Amino acid sequence: MPLPPLFANLRLPVIASPLFIISCPELVIAQCKAGVVGSFPSLNARPISQLDEWLHQITEELAVHNRANPDRPAAPFAVNQIVHKTNNRLDEDMAMCEKWQVPMLITSLGAREDVYNAAHRWGGIVLHDVINNSFARKAIEKGADGLIPVAAGAGGHAGALSPFALMQEIREWFDGLVALSGAIACGKSVLAAQALGADFAYIGSAWIATEEAHADAAYKQAIVDGRADDIVYSSLFTGVHGNYLRSSIVNAGLDPDNLPESDPSKMNFGSGGNAPAKAWKDIWGSGQGIGAVSKIESVAARVDRLEAEYREATANLSANTAPFLT
Repeated sequence: MPLPPLFANLRLPVIASPLFIISCPELVIAQCKAGVVGSFPSLNARPISQLDEWLHQITEELAVHNRANPDRPAAPFAVNQIVHKTNNRLDEDMAMCEKWQVPMLITSLGAREDVYNAAHRWGGIVLHDVINNSFARKAIEKGADGLIPVAAGAGGHAGALSPFALMQEIREWFDGLVALSGAIACGKSVLAAQALGADFAYIGSAWIATEEAHADAAYKQAIVDGRADDIVYSSLFTGVHGNYLRSSIVNAGLDPDNLPESDPSKMNFGSGGNAPAKAWKDIWGSGQGIGAVSKIESVAARVDRLEAEYREATANLSANTAPFLT
């Protein structure tokens, strides 16, 4: 199906995923100016008054950019809302998103009809991230506009299913918006996501190693130095399974090969809780696709690279498939 007008200014079919602690206005603005959807978790802005400031900054700077560049306006931005029951800031954050008419929401850790309805009232669209087909159906039944299948290899909170299997099952019944997540960090993988039936590639870890990201220099370099074998899948740190850099687990004095399971009920994403924040500060999330990241560079340079790789992959695919399509 055709993409909604909201995405008319995209340079590439890419949504930059919201990175807990790391995504900040400077990163989001750079992503949108470069032509991909930028996003951030509302909980990155602490206290709630800072969310108001961030949304003002992003909205105003993108408007200035658009007035100065009518031939190449910015892509839209999104705010990630954690819908888990422990997030006691959700109502306030949603009110702030309504104030600034945020064009797109990304919801995580729960599907809520009232959240979707609220966004629709101000004209926003909502994509919900899921790790299996069952959760996908529930989200659409409750009113989500689209899905983010978080497949095996994705950074942060991730599922364990192959993107081939997950996309196949979802596309059997759903023809709406889909942004595929899971080890995508280069232009070839963006094209592969489309080949599987996704409208967008959902890219996270590659943005950590950018100049605009609010991440420790050592974290950025660890992304550059890391490979798929350096990723550990564990529920210990937040109560939900996720992918993390082995080196950060070792530096925290833990054995990455012998991590205990955690109790999901111990999660705390409320405004006063800091357990997940501490976990993400000390234990570094990352997806398996970081082998494609070779240096720290600006967001603009990374998008240039993604576009060049995407175009090359498209040309090669056309040449390679020609004999089978005649």
